[in-house]
This record gives sequence, structure tokens and C-alpha cells, in this order.
Amino acid sequence: MDLRELKKFKSGNIAQFAPPACYELAGQTFNFVMDDGMDYKLRFIDNTTVEWSIDGGAPRIATDYLCAKADDTTYMVSYELGDTPRANHSFVIDLENWLVTRIFARVGENKRFPYLITPRYEFGAILREGFELPFVRHGYTSDMIGNVVQWNYGAMETVHVYHCAHYYRITYPPEQEGSQMFNEALAKLPSSDEPTAYIKIKEGVYLFSLTEANMERVIGDAMAFRSNSMFFIQDYRLMRLIGRAFGTTTIDGVDNALHLTYGAVGKILDPDTVKDYIKKLLTDPNPYIV
Repeated sequence: MDLRELKKFKSGNIAQFAPPACYELAGQTFNFVMDDGMDYKLRFIDNTTVEWSIDGGAPRIATDYLCAKADDTTYMVSYELGDTPRANHSFVIDLENWLVTRIFARVGENKRFPYLITPRYEFGAILREGFELPFVRHGYTSDMIGNVVQWNYGAMETVHVYHCAHYYRITYPPEQEGSQMFNEALAKLPSSDEPTAYIKIKEGVYLFSLTEANMERVIGDAMAFRSNSMFFIQDYRLMRLIGRAFGTTTIDGVDNALHLTYGAVGKILDPDTVKDYIKKLLTDPNPYIV
């Protein structure tokens, strides 16, 4: 048997290396003191259910929350609010520094582009009895700018170019099976630039967040993926990532709710020696900004 036949491009490929679900937070309660003055309480009732509230308001229940570990002390938690239109709370919980970053995403806030999502980010600290709140925070960073990283999700590979503040670029290695359909979609756009946020969680660990916004604005329903909000907790000490996608897919005219985790392993490429199709992404102007 040729074992290479087991690794073939197929749908759902981004989730092939998804991290195992983490249940370590079950039974625990966290109070997040956020810098925007909106504080959150999360009580993880069991492996699937979290009770949450804002500023002491009435608690609400979210079922089937997603939780995964980025490292021994860093957790990703994501759940839907049960609202219409759909909304999502995600938290990066850093128990090494007792800090938290919140990502809020909602479908349908833009009347002209109903699938469009504009994530919002907020920083805060975790309240602990008997301890003062730390004054440091996770924060926006330029550390990643100028780097080129190839990420392997198992049956799919991507190349991220962290081009400039607030934008990144992507391509798919043409020699890899399955890249053609994605590169053909990107060819319909002026460029692959999409809005991003670069946030430092701790030394060597970053939160990279992107939204497929320009793709939605320019080619809309020509793509199955509709302005999805994606974030990646990237550990450059181990060259791996975990992440969450939230949004919508439209397949054969039918909308489907998207909320899943994924994972990948990576390698940093030398910008001076990358192939020409990648080097081009390092120098081309961004057509979406003045």
C-alpha cells in the first residue's frame, strides 16, 4: 500500500490538524476586568456549557463552547451568544501573566454587506482573590511585520506574508495539491491583502487575527467563504498554531454557520531567498489603501 494516498486534498482540510478539545477549564470561574469597562464573568459548568455575564447582568448560557490550549498556560475559548444575527465571544486566557484578550465578532452589522464581520478587540486582566490586578496587558505589536511563514494544515499549505500594519497577504504553494482552486479565487481580486490585527500575548506567542473582508466586498458569493473572522494563536517557539474561524459558508446557494477550530505547523521563510511568486508579495503595493 502506498501510504501517501492517505494524505489527499479534501474538504474540511483546515481542520485536519485541529487541536484536541480541552476540558481543563470545566468547573472553574473567571472574572475578566476589561479596559473598556465591560467586565465579564465566565463559569465553565462542564465540558460543553459555559455560563457568562457582562457587568453583573443576568447570566446567559452558551452550549458547545470551543476550548483548546496554545501552550501549558494559554487557552483559547470561543462560544456563540445565541443571538440573531449570530455573534461570537472569544477569549485568549493567559494564566502565566493573568491577562486576557477578548475578540468580539458579529455577522450582519453592515447593511450593504450582510455577511461582513468587523472584529473588535479588548485587553484586560484576570481578577484573583488576594492579588492586585497586573497593570501590563497583551497589546498590538509590529514584531511580526516583514516575516514570511509557511503553515501546513495537513492536506493544505499556505504562505502568510505579514506585510504591514493592519494587513497581511496570502498565497498557496502551487506545487501543493489543492492549491489551484484557492489561487484561482485570489486571482479574481486586486490582491490578497486582508485587514488584520497583530497582538503579542507573551514572548514568542502572538495572536494574529484576520477577516476575509476584501474578498467579500469584491467577489462576494463567488467564494464559499463569506467574510469569516479567523484568528491564530501562533507559538514561534514551537512553530505551531491553533485557531478559530467564525462566520458563514455559502454552498449551492445555502448559507451554513461556521464555527470551528484548526491547527497547523509552520516554518519561517527567508524573505531574501523565497520563490518569485512569494517575493512579489513583499513588494507589490496594497491596492485597497491610498
